Amino acid sequence: MNPLDELDARIAGCAACPRLVAWREEVGRVKRAAFQDWTYWARPVPGFGPPDASMVVIGLAPAAHGGNRTGRMFTGDRSGDVLYKAMYELGLASSPFAVSMDDGLTLRGVRVTSPVHCAPPENKPTPGERDMCRPWLVRELELLAPRLRSAVILGAFGWQAALPAFAAGGWRVPKPRPRFAHGARVTLERADTRVTGGGTRAAAPEASGPGSVTLYGCFHVSQRNTFTGRLTPDMLKDVLRAAAGEAGIAPYAPADERA
Repeated sequence: MNPLDELDARIAGCAACPRLVAWREEVGRVKRAAFQDWTYWARPVPGFGPPDASMVVIGLAPAAHGGNRTGRMFTGDRSGDVLYKAMYELGLASSPFAVSMDDGLTLRGVRVTSPVHCAPPENKPTPGERDMCRPWLVRELELLAPRLRSAVILGAFGWQAALPAFAAGGWRVPKPRPRFAHGARVTLERADTRVTGGGTRAAAPEASGPGSVTLYGCFHVSQRNTFTGRLTPDMLKDVLRAAAGEAGIAPYAPADERA
């Protein structure tokens, strides 16, 4: 088992937040009428994507009847429909559809995760729950760090949760912290670099780490944002495309031009 798979297994067994444990399990018992024949995952939902990803997409938390049902990030709900369709059209996902863990969907160069791994009531984790879950995101970023070059952060909550995680994972976050906005872009240098009069240079080889990572702010792919047009498919694709370019993921042709 590689370290990221091991981390995912540990995340899936977490029971640190009593309110979230009670809620995710209650949702799994009661179910939504349309999903009565499903056996809900009803556990923390780990990240999804290859261990050598150079780009990460960071959301908020699993949806009660989406990831909490299927066991995979942004899978089985309308937010995921929007996200994976955009990723597919940019060549970052093998399919525009994400319905279950066994649907064959794979991601190319990208990993999808969140700062809170359990479905929260009303999609609103508390600050304490966010902070309790932070070490999982920190460790995930540390494992991705050797290749990680960009991150798309969905929504203000994700932005506020991600910045301390990047700081704890070894990146230097500016003070005051950058504010969230759609289209915001900020590059974080590794904390093991030195700034001199001639610019930034790497520390001694034995102390140096991987390079910088550029964060991109994007409105969340929530139904409220996508139904009202606050976030359009083109707006989402523009951010994903820029982040993929920063991460060195070669572009694919549009979906209708691919064989």
